[in-house]
Amino acid sequence: MPDLKQRPSDLRARLTDLREQLNFHNYRYHVLDDPVISDVEYDRLLNELKQIEAEHPEWITPDSPTQRVGGQVSERFAKVPHPAPILSLANAFNGNDVRDWFARIAKLIPTGHKVQFTVEPKIDGLTVVLHYRDGVFVQGATRGNGLIGEDITPNLRTVKAVPLKIPVAAGKSGAAARRSSKSTSAVPSTLVVRGEAFIELQDFAVMNAQIEKEGGKLFANPRNAAAGFLRQLNSRVTATRPISLLCYQIVAAEGETPPSQIELLNYLNTIGFPTTEIAKRFDSLDEAITYAESWSAKRDTLSFEADGVVIKIDDLDLQRDLGVVGKDPRGAIALKFPAREATTQLLDVGVNIGRTGIMAPYAILEPVNVGGVTIERATLHNFDDIARKDIRSGDRVIVKRSGDVIPYVTGPVVSARTGREQIIAPPKKCPFCDTPTLRREGEVAIYCPNRDCPGRLDRAVQFFVSKGAMDIDGLGEKIASQLIEAKLIEDVADLYLITRDQLLGLEGFGEKKADKLLASIAASKSRPLDRLIAALGIPHVGSVAAEALAGHFGSIDKFMRANEDALTQIEGIGPTIAAGIVEWTQRPEHEELVARLKKAGLTTKAAQVETGRSGGKLAGQTFVITGTLSQSRDEIAALIKAAGGKVTGSVSQKTDYVVAGDAPGSKLAKAQQLGITVLNEAALHRLLAN
Repeated sequence: MPDLKQRPSDLRARLTDLREQLNFHNYRYHVLDDPVISDVEYDRLLNELKQIEAEHPEWITPDSPTQRVGGQVSERFAKVPHPAPILSLANAFNGNDVRDWFARIAKLIPTGHKVQFTVEPKIDGLTVVLHYRDGVFVQGATRGNGLIGEDITPNLRTVKAVPLKIPVAAGKSGAAARRSSKSTSAVPSTLVVRGEAFIELQDFAVMNAQIEKEGGKLFANPRNAAAGFLRQLNSRVTATRPISLLCYQIVAAEGETPPSQIELLNYLNTIGFPTTEIAKRFDSLDEAITYAESWSAKRDTLSFEADGVVIKIDDLDLQRDLGVVGKDPRGAIALKFPAREATTQLLDVGVNIGRTGIMAPYAILEPVNVGGVTIERATLHNFDDIARKDIRSGDRVIVKRSGDVIPYVTGPVVSARTGREQIIAPPKKCPFCDTPTLRREGEVAIYCPNRDCPGRLDRAVQFFVSKGAMDIDGLGEKIASQLIEAKLIEDVADLYLITRDQLLGLEGFGEKKADKLLASIAASKSRPLDRLIAALGIPHVGSVAAEALAGHFGSIDKFMRANEDALTQIEGIGPTIAAGIVEWTQRPEHEELVARLKKAGLTTKAAQVETGRSGGKLAGQTFVITGTLSQSRDEIAALIKAAGGKVTGSVSQKTDYVVAGDAPGSKLAKAQQLGITVLNEAALHRLLAN
């Protein structure tokens, strides 16, 4: 925020700088559809400018970004004047901001007037304005600068959700009809409707995977993709893309229209326009805020990207009477979700080494706040992903954080490059032990082949004690490193030999802490066989494969003796996984490790494994989970199994669905090749809820 007490000349210089920055970013976003900063960073600059102008109103000029409705109009398209300004909304970031908004406008509302509120999602897409004459679609435009848009009629005609003639669905039932029994039946002779064009998340993932397969340039997010396709000069390209639409406003009409927002949504839906199903009307502001805030936690259940919700005065006449302040209508406000995406500088690339020797690159970032959390490290998935996305050291990069998932870099802001960026090459030597790295044929991963590498032991222990494996509470990363540095453990079996006196000799350990950790280690001995198999860190064997292996063989001894033929008989275990298992189990050091774990008293025989509840809504259906999701794969697998479904580790003709997150890899490509339905996380939750 600005220091308003600094010298007027310095403050004036800052004001000029802010205006230049904001005009540049408006141009990048609205004209080129290629922003180089996040919405959060843009809002911060704009709010700083607003504060300076509020303190010095004599400095406000007509060309200030605070006085504009939107961006410039591209010269590529014919200009279309809007019948009324297509305005944006002021932002709120919490419930108190919303209450402050209403307190300001309440002074303008007639005494005794009952105020109701409608809450709708704020879709992150491209605003479109649709013109109808005598019920026929005659023109479509972008928002442009809010007063004049771009004529994209041929492209909008290719969008199946845009009705070419209305009314098209008189008497429609369902969510829209349940909103209100009151609606307007006549269609105005002239009707101009505002909506948001977007690409659903599941369609976006499938589309990007196909573009990658064809060697094309991937889109950073659904909003940029939708904007790019709708502003194509060749409408045949637009016609091939899965663009959706939701409508929410009548901009102008010659004829009767509904008097309230909730009835307007019902009316639009009845005559054939797609509208949101989650809009609700409330009698009190507190109820509206509670409902609006609930969507922050549920945003991943939406099928589209949303950056917040909109709270509107339901009475449309009152909305109009309240008027506009600056460029913002007083009768509505956007309650923004916490940010999950930002841009920052990639300072360097580090490498972690996993329990199996896989080397995982991570980004070292200029600290940036994403969703209330300061991010300095983010995953880069693998070196092939870095090359495919053309991420370079020194790039300005987009960092995303979804739910509780580790933040990751989605790609570079290529237009922000200076020429000083450096290409990132895969390491030729392990940074922990200086051993030459290895890349196996057909695999993306780069390995450190040194089994005694100190980096590998640290990760192996951390994985072994994790919740998805042996779940040894209290043995976190710091304590694991302490035990290794003190040479109390040289492999995971040594955990079961640690004594109380040894722990008391470590810094930070008192009697209570030592006893608690020993009790947790002892409790882990009773974990089921599938958890033990998963905890061993065998390449390609996660919780799903481990469960199948434990259920099939019934004991650790039979599993350790299994050959490739026996392993490939198990659904979900293909030749690659089978070969990796046999290569692991036949090593003498691993045979010795398992023998020591047996001697320590761990569970080495399987109980009856329940693969799914019979008669559930997903009974008889097989799922494969791949990529980075907001929930862990174990949590998602548990949800599927609880509904009667089955989860396997590899894609085959028997697979019904693939649940794909970010960076899904070869499993998504195989699913598309076999014509298997691909679900994102939100689509899976909808399937579970139906």
